[in-house]
Amino acid sequence: MLTIYNTLTRQKQEFKPLKKNKAGLYTCGPTVYNYAHIGNLRTYVFEDILKRSLLFLGYKVKHVMNITDVGHLTSDADTGEDKMEKGAKREGKTAWDIARFYTEAFEHDIAELNILPPDIYCRATDYIKEQINLIKKLEKKSFTYITSDGVYFDTAKFPDYGKMANLKNQELKAGARVDMGDKKSPNDFALWKFSHPLLASPSGRGRKPEPTRQMEWESPWGVGFPGWHIECSAMSVKFLGQPFDIHCGGIDHIPVHHTNEIAQSEATTGKPLANYWIHGEYLLTGNDKMAKSGDNFLTISTLKEKGFDPLAYRFFLLQTHYRKQLNFSWEALEAAQNGYKHLLDAVANCHPNHGSLQGVAQRSPVKMGGIDKNNDAKISQKFTSILEDDLNLPEALALVWDAIKTKTISQKTLFEFDKVLGLGLAEAIKSQSSPLPDAVAVLLAQRNEARARRDFKASDELRAQIEALGFEVKDTTQNTQVTKR
Repeated sequence: MLTIYNTLTRQKQEFKPLKKNKAGLYTCGPTVYNYAHIGNLRTYVFEDILKRSLLFLGYKVKHVMNITDVGHLTSDADTGEDKMEKGAKREGKTAWDIARFYTEAFEHDIAELNILPPDIYCRATDYIKEQINLIKKLEKKSFTYITSDGVYFDTAKFPDYGKMANLKNQELKAGARVDMGDKKSPNDFALWKFSHPLLASPSGRGRKPEPTRQMEWESPWGVGFPGWHIECSAMSVKFLGQPFDIHCGGIDHIPVHHTNEIAQSEATTGKPLANYWIHGEYLLTGNDKMAKSGDNFLTISTLKEKGFDPLAYRFFLLQTHYRKQLNFSWEALEAAQNGYKHLLDAVANCHPNHGSLQGVAQRSPVKMGGIDKNNDAKISQKFTSILEDDLNLPEALALVWDAIKTKTISQKTLFEFDKVLGLGLAEAIKSQSSPLPDAVAVLLAQRNEARARRDFKASDELRAQIEALGFEVKDTTQNTQVTKR
C-alpha cells in the first residue's frame, strides 16, 4: 500500500487512484529562458523517483509535463518584464529561438540524470486557445475583472483561496511583494496580460504604448499573452481530466503558483484539480536556495566540467528524503561520487556472471516491476515496503548496501531495484566489462607484471599512462579494475 505526503491535507495518505492500477501525473516543467540549475533538477529527480515507484508497483502512469515558453514574468508577481522576452534581449535571439534552445538543453540535462521523459510534453504556446477558453469560463462565472494591463482573477470571490499554503490573508499579501496598481487585492493574479496597457484608464493616462512583444495573440480582451498560472490549469485538465491523481512541483510553487492553479481550476468546475499534491524541498548552498538570479547558479554542465558524473549527483540526491532540505557542497558531491563508484564495484562483484547483462534494466527500462519471488524474496519485500512509505529512498539505499554486504543478493534483484533508483547500474557495469582498447590492455598487462615482481615505481608509471588515456585504475584484493572515465 503506497502512502505519500499530501501537501493539501498536510498528512501522509494512502494513494487511491481514480482508476484502478492507473495514475495520472502532472509535473510543473521548466521556464525555458535559461539552463535549469541543479536545484531545479533536484525536483525533477524526485518526480522521477515517484514515477518510477508507481511503475515499479504496477501502475500504468500517464505523465504530463508543461514547458513554460511564454507568460512567466520576472517573479511570482504580476509586474516586470517577461522572462522569455528578457532572455531574447540578453542573447540577441528571438523569444522563439530562446525557447527552442533551452527546451532542448533541458531534455539533454534530464537524460544525463537518467530521468524518464514524460509521456506528453505540452508547450504553453501550443495551447493558447485552451487557456483563452478557460479564462472565458471564469469570466462567465464572474471570477474576473479587467484593469489597465490585463484580465485578473478576483480572489475575494473564491473563499478557499490559499487553503493549500495554509496562509492567512495578511500573510498572502505580505508574500506577494507586488505593486497594487489597478488590482483590487495584492492576491489577485493575471489571467491575461495586454501587450499594450489600456491608456483610457486613470492609471494609464500619459503612458506611452509599449513596444510590440515577440509573443502575443488575439483574445476577446485584446492582443496579449497568458499569465503564468493559467497554462498549467488548462493543459493538465486537457490531458488528464479534472480531477486527476497527482500534481507535483517544488516547494516554492506552494504559496503562489499552485495556490493560484487551485483557485482558477476549482472556480471553473467546482471540482478539485488534483487529489494529491506532492512537493520537493529546496537544494541549498550554505543557507540560501539556489536561484538563476544568484551567484550560486550551477548546472549539470558545471558539474561535468569539474569531473563529476551526473549520476553521481543523482546518487547524492537520493541520500536525502525529498521532503527535507539538502545542502550542496563540492565536498559532499565528491563523497557521493566515491560512493557511487563503490556501489558500481560492489554490484559488479555480487554475482560471478556479472558480464551477462542482456535484457536487464538499463537507462531506459522497458519493463517495470516483476521481481523474481524465488530470489531474495525477503529483501525484495522489504524494499517495496520502504518504497511505499512516502518514497523513503535513503532507507532503500541503506537496504541495498546491507544486502550487498550479505553477499547473497543477486544482480538480477539489484537491477530490479535500480528501476526505481535510476542509477544506471546495469549499463555502467556493462561498460566496465567491455573490452579495453589494445593500447590500454598492453599497459595493463605490463603493470600486472610489474606488480607481480613488486616493482611499484614501474607500476605507478604505467598507472599514470593508463589514466592519461582516459581510464581509471583501481586495485582490489582480487584483481585490478580498469574503467573508462
